[in-house]
Amino acid sequence: MLNFNQPMALRSILSPKYLEFALRDQYDMGQWEECLFWLRGLNDTYRIKTSTGLHILRVYRAEIGEEEVITELSVLSQLKAILNSSAHADVGDYIKRKDNRGYTVLDAPEGKRVAVMFRYIEGTENNLEDEESCYAFGQSAAELHKAMDQVVVEQPRYELDTRFLIDQPLARIIAYIGESHEAGPFLYAFTQELKKRVTASSQSLEWGLCHGDMHGNNNAFQQGNSFTHYDLEWTAKGWRAYDLAQVKARKRQSGEQKAALWNALMAGYRSIRSFSPADEQAVDLFIVARRFWVMGLDVAFIESDMGALDYGDDWLDSFVEEFREAGII
Repeated sequence: MLNFNQPMALRSILSPKYLEFALRDQYDMGQWEECLFWLRGLNDTYRIKTSTGLHILRVYRAEIGEEEVITELSVLSQLKAILNSSAHADVGDYIKRKDNRGYTVLDAPEGKRVAVMFRYIEGTENNLEDEESCYAFGQSAAELHKAMDQVVVEQPRYELDTRFLIDQPLARIIAYIGESHEAGPFLYAFTQELKKRVTASSQSLEWGLCHGDMHGNNNAFQQGNSFTHYDLEWTAKGWRAYDLAQVKARKRQSGEQKAALWNALMAGYRSIRSFSPADEQAVDLFIVARRFWVMGLDVAFIESDMGALDYGDDWLDSFVEEFREAGII
């Protein structure tokens, strides 16, 4: 039981100097020259510079345990081997410690945090704003899914199903706004119908291991006609239409171009593997489900990371208006 009469942290930022002290002798990657706090996201990212080049250190939030990281690294290792000869897709690679372990467990003020060292990915972060790029990304996504069909996940793992996408976020959101909030009845009715539609269409949809966060903004670098995928924290079994829905929902693309860009992506994908009309038709439904999951993710990080200031009435009203316009109810 937590003792709340003592100082405690919900989420700390570990000092780069501490990380260098704790990790520099664990890896055979040359003399450490710099450890720079690079990005605060759901996890913390540091850019490491050594005498052998650049590397990326991810320090997972405390809620991510060893088993979850073991699964992610196992998937990456298998995909790396399967995609070895692929012309369109690759995945990021992690660096093992001198003792051959893939990760380190660090002490942090809030508890244990797992750290993994990744190889630095060269390439261009492509915003998928032209048809050629979208066609190439579609090929790469198809190669990734094709390879994922061969991956074996041995650890118990959640699935990207209606419980994950709808039920759990709804419970989190209602707990945050309160059962008596005026938005509650709409959210209950909306999610009930959303879940009903997903369930009704699910029998005809392809189900398999997914990337889980394939929005293309920060998870793929391009080298020539090939994309290197990384950030597989959310990898799990789910509907492949959900994976591609995250790409179609990209906000960096011009509204006038979206249809042509999506058609190019679909053409690229189907040049490698099949994607049925039913799967494509379900993509827009999964865009809505993804947005509801994102709303629940916002709530999950209010207490430990974001703070409540930007997650009040305006935030709630914006999502409710978006969902009303989605045509679900």
